[in-house]
Amino acid sequence: MSPENWTQITEFVLLGFPSSHILQILMFLGLMATYVTTATGNLLIIVLCWMDRRLHTQMYFFLRNLSFLELLLVSVVVPRMLVILVTGDQSISFAGCITQSYLYFLLGTTDFFLLAVMALDRYVAICRPLHYEVLMSGPVCSRLVLASWLAGFLWVLCPTILMASLPFCGPNGIDHFFCDSWPLLRLSCGDTHLLELVAFVLSTSVLLGSLALTSASYICILATVLRAPTAAERRKAFSTCTSHLTVVVIVYGSSIFLYIRLSEAQSMLLSKGVSVLSCILTPLLNPFIFTLRNDKVKQALREAVWPRPVAERIRGGSRGKGNAPLKRSNVHWKFFKHGRSLEGSGNALLFKQQSSQISKYSVAFTALPSSLGLLVPRKAHPTGQISGFW
Repeated sequence: MSPENWTQITEFVLLGFPSSHILQILMFLGLMATYVTTATGNLLIIVLCWMDRRLHTQMYFFLRNLSFLELLLVSVVVPRMLVILVTGDQSISFAGCITQSYLYFLLGTTDFFLLAVMALDRYVAICRPLHYEVLMSGPVCSRLVLASWLAGFLWVLCPTILMASLPFCGPNGIDHFFCDSWPLLRLSCGDTHLLELVAFVLSTSVLLGSLALTSASYICILATVLRAPTAAERRKAFSTCTSHLTVVVIVYGSSIFLYIRLSEAQSMLLSKGVSVLSCILTPLLNPFIFTLRNDKVKQALREAVWPRPVAERIRGGSRGKGNAPLKRSNVHWKFFKHGRSLEGSGNALLFKQQSSQISKYSVAFTALPSSLGLLVPRKAHPTGQISGFW
């Protein structure tokens, strides 16, 4: 068809939904349950990491941002699917389709960068622990997260502009349940070679580049952990990486399958399956992956559901795990809150935690300003000077 005879399409029709009414109802119920569970789980992680002081560390800062990203990713696709299943209207405007495609790939690309940053964080924590607080300080972590979002935004901007400038003159049926780029590209009646080349180069570079950084980080982590003198230390080091590594395998494994294209029908079926895994199942599994093997998150969740009085927490600090009360002492404390340095003195109970090789001191304050609440320092010296708060 010559360019002067092109008629620009103003809307598309999503054909990836079942025609059976019973299947549509079952699909709606399944998607609704999945979306509610995903939103609740990721919001719970965000709130717990924000409210609980024990989770105000670099690892949980990245986890909070990952949960926020996964919540946005599932919200880009699933609510529109639910509306289609309820109303039966499978059409989507041209602008809405391009916007959904851009947001989907923006969040997916940012996910790759953020997972690579989290792998780098685990590398510094395990392989260079003495420099961890300097190399992965609060401002550094914030800049890394911001750079991940900015890179994702810019990475998919050029392909989206090229996609929006293509002519679409019919047909307008997309064999998918959302506006994926490859099915949309097949509907164009213009020259798509430049866009295909740009999309392939950018997608391959972000996938292999972030995977190379993640793999290098875990190779160094493995080499360091295997040199640990005891099995207990090796298990503890591996336990901090297991959840992240599980998510990495799911995300990168599903993305790599997109490059395995057999026949056209098998390719489209595979693309739909990978899309379900990446934008629906992975955000659903993330809260379970990061909480079931994380004692701190589970303890914070238990205390949020069944809060205990402060006095009981203080008394409970001296029970079990070899904790022995030393003395009640007036100690000096220092705390940084909202950019201000607060310090003073307060009564505290000191406990000595016995382990196989070292003795550590912990503290439970009995009298502190109400604006600070209950603070548990990372390390308390017998001299009364306290440094580093959880």
